[in-house]
Amino acid sequence: MTIVQRIKGICLKPKEEWQIIAAETTSTADLLKKYVAPLAAIGAAAGFIGMSFIGVSAFGVSVRVPLVTGLVGAVIGIVAALVEVYVLGLIIDALAPKFGGEKNSSQALKIAAYSFTPALVAGVLRIIPTLGILAGLASLYGVYLLYLGLPLMKSPPEKTVSYTLVVVACAIGVFLVLGLVTGAIIGAGTVATVGLPPH
Repeated sequence: MTIVQRIKGICLKPKEEWQIIAAETTSTADLLKKYVAPLAAIGAAAGFIGMSFIGVSAFGVSVRVPLVTGLVGAVIGIVAALVEVYVLGLIIDALAPKFGGEKNSSQALKIAAYSFTPALVAGVLRIIPTLGILAGLASLYGVYLLYLGLPLMKSPPEKTVSYTLVVVACAIGVFLVLGLVTGAIIGAGTVATVGLPPH
């Protein structure tokens, strides 16, 4: 199955697609390298173009991120997406027994990766910085996909809502910490770049 077919399936026919996904045997490396990384790279490239070339305008002032800072931010964005998906998979797997499910790291990572699809795909909107907020809104559909995918962990249907809510709460905490760390790295890079003497 191609990456485009998977995106269409998980976004447009998620119930049917989760059944297909459940039977697949995909390694962690392949899932991260061949699915998450390419989608994260598209969003990162769009964000780089949007912030470094188009910029953000407000009150008659246009602000662009320096090219080096933009490139560093793009690379960090890709790495952060991979880490977020991997950590989300760990969270899903660790919580499974608490909600009557079975630990299965392979299924948990698939749930994490494919429920992230709408947010990753919507990352292309960051090419116009003011549309970046829509990429965040796409994450809400990802929560629905997460809800539909959690039964792969064999938890009872009556516990799926609470399982979803706890996973989302944990994920928000992790993503906030990662956001602070990546923001600090990019911010330090900006200060270093701005502080360099002109050549």
